[in-house]
Amino acid sequence: MNTQWPLQDARNHLSDVVKRARNDGPQTITLHGEPAVVVLSVEQFRTLTRTNQTLSEFFADSPLRGLDLEVERDRHDVGRDVSL
Repeated sequence: MNTQWPLQDARNHLSDVVKRARNDGPQTITLHGEPAVVVLSVEQFRTLTRTNQTLSEFFADSPLRGLDLEVERDRHDVGRDVSL
């Protein structure tokens, strides 16, 4: 699916650009063949610009949340000696 739009095409099909940004993800608008701006959903924008997130909110928002991850640990490894 096209995610890059020359400026003139984006101007002529703005409603399509917005719809695709909301449904399919960020849409890049190019100027003279080079990326110039990105159109993205408000949801994605808020996620990218979120501030003052607590540690528990950070972990709750993790894409790994809900996965059954098994971490192997060596219970006999007590660490290393540190000289202070």
